[in-house]
Amino acid sequence: MSAQVPRIWSPGKARWLLNHYPPWWFQRIRVVELADDFRVARVLVPRSLLTRNLNGTTFGGTIFSAADPLYPVMYWQIFARRGERLQVWLKAGRIDYRKPAATALTLEFRLRPDDLEAVAADLAAAGKSVREHHIAAVDAAGDVCAAVDAVVYLRRLRPDQMEVSGF
Repeated sequence: MSAQVPRIWSPGKARWLLNHYPPWWFQRIRVVELADDFRVARVLVPRSLLTRNLNGTTFGGTIFSAADPLYPVMYWQIFARRGERLQVWLKAGRIDYRKPAATALTLEFRLRPDDLEAVAADLAAAGKSVREHHIAAVDAAGDVCAAVDAVVYLRRLRPDQMEVSGF
C-alpha cells in the first residue's frame, strides 16, 4: 500500500479484526457496536472461565484490555477518512477498580465533535495531539465496576513514513 494513502477500514472489517485480535479473542471480548462514522463503539466483556480471577469475578487485566485499543482505532479511522495519515497510540492508562465484576461488562466509547476539533487544531498547529478519555465498565445492574482513564497520543506521519499497525 502506498505510503501516501491512509488505510481505511469499513466498520465491519474493524469489528472483525478487533474481535479476532488474539488478546481479545482468547478472553471473548467483543465489539458489539461500531458506528459507521467510528464515533461510537460498545464493547462486551463476558464472564467466562477464561476471564475469571481467583475470586470468581472478572480479571482486572481483561477489563483493562477491553479499554485499550478502541479510542486509538476510532481516531485513526476518523482522520484516515479525512485524508490524514496518523500514528495513534494509547500513551497511558489508569484503572480504578470500584466493584467486583460478577456479570458481563459493557464499555462505551464516544468521540464528541469537540474532541475531533481539538485534535484537528493540535495537528494543524504542532503535528501531534494528546487526548484523555474516561471509560466506565458497567455491569448488568448498571453499576460501574471499573473506571478507566485512557490517554491517546496522535501524530502526523511524514510523507516517507509507513503506517504501522498490528493488523
